[in-house]
Amino acid sequence: MPLTWTISHPNRLVTAIGKGQVTLLDMQAYLDGVVVSDAMGYRKIFDLTDGALTLNEAEMMELGARIRAYAATGRMGPLAVVASSPKAYDQARTYTALASANRPLQIFRDVNAARKWLDAQAAAR
Repeated sequence: MPLTWTISHPNRLVTAIGKGQVTLLDMQAYLDGVVVSDAMGYRKIFDLTDGALTLNEAEMMELGARIRAYAATGRMGPLAVVASSPKAYDQARTYTALASANRPLQIFRDVNAARKWLDAQAAAR
């Protein structure tokens, strides 16, 4: 499976890891899982260290629209995206532009830096 995730309710943390080619269907399943688990307000780390989104422009727009719709219904938790390759980093930047929401969001090249930032977000709340 190209995208796996865990949800820790005690820590209010969602950890998603992409490996290989992550499609729009993978992203939709992930978002459905987060919504059904009532974890949209949790902190999230989305790690693409070993993966990349394979979304075309229309699919990126669709994903962005879905995130904006979720954001309109309630609070969105902080998001740290880990994108170590240049392609994944560019995709993450496109995603952040299209999926604007009122929440802290940062893109990192290193998972440890992302986790440190995400932990600081929890302390700030």
